[in-house]
Amino acid sequence: MTNVVLVTGGSAGIGSAVVEALVERGYDVGFTYRAREREARRICNRAGTRVEAVHADFAAPEAAAAAVHELAARFGGAIYGLVNNAGVNRRALLADIDRAGLVELLNVNLVAPLLAAQAAVGHMPVGGRIVNITSILDREPLHGAAAYCASKAGLALASKVLALELAERGITVNCVAPGHTATPMNFGDREVDAHSTTRSAIPAGRPATAHEIAAAVAYFLSDDAAYTTGARLLVDGGLALNSGPLSLETSPEFLENA
Repeated sequence: MTNVVLVTGGSAGIGSAVVEALVERGYDVGFTYRAREREARRICNRAGTRVEAVHADFAAPEAAAAAVHELAARFGGAIYGLVNNAGVNRRALLADIDRAGLVELLNVNLVAPLLAAQAAVGHMPVGGRIVNITSILDREPLHGAAAYCASKAGLALASKVLALELAERGITVNCVAPGHTATPMNFGDREVDAHSTTRSAIPAGRPATAHEIAAAVAYFLSDDAAYTTGARLLVDGGLALNSGPLSLETSPEFLENA
């Protein structure tokens, strides 16, 4: 079986950590990038296995399928796995978000991954893998994130449907749902050290590193996950636990009257 895995949005953040993790595990990797051409070239040049990159802007979601076909062709036409990682996150009240921005976000986060999966399946043998990166916000609401939450919730549920549809071909479909992660997307395009960044609302006390998310992705691609499909792995340091009674008991009002 081929050992080629395609990763969308592989030049920064979680995507580049996924590419690195897969190379370390001996996979050949094809990935897409939108704006970080220099970083994309650096990743390709330093890799220990074969790595190929193509430019693609998923605001036009048809580009996702085209990129999959192009990368698959570079590796001889067959691939083992697809990691749908590319995404955008723009916070705005629904009343304030313009139609073009709403459509672009849904295209990148939801339509493009489905078209990429559709294209990838045609290149996969029996026993392939699809891993979709969703978010803690595929289930948890966040003020000002209606469009983002909708896109990730849609991708999470679509993943379950794909798991059903592709089971007869032995192709598994799973989701990794990151919590607050130390990536440029969440820190104003800055690189930060997760271990020196305090987040008191997270029981683990800090954001995740991109490599911790990548490790979860690598698991779903591994032989150990051959019997796992339709699953969602939340990697959030306990953030989703910090609600209800816990958030009440740690609120200033509760502590003052305890």
